Amino acid sequence: MKLRLLIDADACPVLDLALSISSQYEIETILFCDTSHSINREGAKTIMVDKGADSVDFKLLSALSKGDIVVTQDYGLGAMALAKGGYVVNQNGLEMTSDNIDGLLAQRHISAKIRRAGGRTKGPKKRTEENNLAFEMKFRQICERAVLARK
Repeated sequence: MKLRLLIDADACPVLDLALSISSQYEIETILFCDTSHSINREGAKTIMVDKGADSVDFKLLSALSKGDIVVTQDYGLGAMALAKGGYVVNQNGLEMTSDNIDGLLAQRHISAKIRRAGGRTKGPKKRTEENNLAFEMKFRQICERAVLARK
């Protein structure tokens, strides 16, 4: 079975970078987005789903096979992808693993509780070139691990 890259493409700032790198490793790429984001790129298949809470996440998970690579900012989706045996990385080069996913989910839960209570949490920092470099380095490492694991 061919190694695949599944990208949660709605608002993904490293889409083109991930596509460029995955093509170097001859990894099939599939973009997942909802109907409010028409995303098409040469060299990638696009799967579009109806708008709805987590509709993109569920479609991506249904397509995921063990050993596939997932790019997502969503820790919930990351946790489910890990449970199915995927490799998971976010847009800043943070690899989600069984060692850190519980802490990431706990922090997400705490932040949501603060917001529900009327509090404010910091939003994401402005994207920098360092973020792109960190993503590129970690993504290449994951691609190499995934390719080796498929052999």
